[in-house]
Amino acid sequence: MVNEVSLAKLAEAMRLTCLSPEINLDKIMIRTTEINRPALQLAGYYEHFANERVQIIGYVEYTYIMQMETEERMQSFERFLQRDIPCVIFTTQTVPTDDMVAMANSYHVPVFTTERATSDFMAEVIRWLSYELAPCISIHGVLVDVDGEGVLITGDSGIGKSEAALELIRRGHRLVSDDVVEIRRVSDVSLLGQAPDITRHFIELRGIGVIDVKTLYGVEHVRNTKQIDLVIKLEEWDKTREYDRLGLEDEYIEYLGNKVVCHAIPVRPGRNLAVIVETAAINHRQKRMGYNAAKELYRRVQENFMSGN
Repeated sequence: MVNEVSLAKLAEAMRLTCLSPEINLDKIMIRTTEINRPALQLAGYYEHFANERVQIIGYVEYTYIMQMETEERMQSFERFLQRDIPCVIFTTQTVPTDDMVAMANSYHVPVFTTERATSDFMAEVIRWLSYELAPCISIHGVLVDVDGEGVLITGDSGIGKSEAALELIRRGHRLVSDDVVEIRRVSDVSLLGQAPDITRHFIELRGIGVIDVKTLYGVEHVRNTKQIDLVIKLEEWDKTREYDRLGLEDEYIEYLGNKVVCHAIPVRPGRNLAVIVETAAINHRQKRMGYNAAKELYRRVQENFMSGN
């Protein structure tokens, strides 16, 4: 399935002024995160023209076409509009002439304006499109922001994911999503998680029901999105299994082609899952900062062994 987003949603998110109100923006779909400044195209060169991209006319392109004679300008602009482009956005307080807007409307090409500077606006559009068009999956789990680390807690239903998240919230951390987590691959190294709109800020607790974390504990205990840095997989205690006790080598789980460090945590009565998750998050951050407690212990043992010889 090809990811796509409507031009209407882009226009709303970027707060664009639409000069083509008669065109239905909901039916025009954007399918690429790339954008284009049509400098060469306005000069007449259309080889390798990426017409499927959002087209942005900045101050340089605007002054170039405005210094043309009226007939030449309209011919150049018409050749541009004939390429089946999704839209044209004029930035940096530039405004197209009425005849340019009328011609664009005749070709069913929406025209927008924004007062924002071209470079800043382009960066924001690319960032927004990269998120909206990123590959996305939904998984069963809980996502919590623990001291700045995005921790995804997974495991079978009823194992204690929501209860652990609630205790983490009480300890000052923040809920991103309970029960269902939408994961987007925004880059080759980054996965962003968020809650579906309908369940955002809610937690389901068996025996109690649904609670609204934002209302009950305050807005400081929730957030809408968070990068996933660590996965905690809760499992029923299996006495026949050998669990990692040192952590010298990280294990990984893969989502959408990206690998994330994953710890399997056995669950048994008496274990404080919130404290374990909190400690795992802080330890993970410490490792990323260059210190690995397991390797330090191994180094000390080796030094003691060598000195004993």
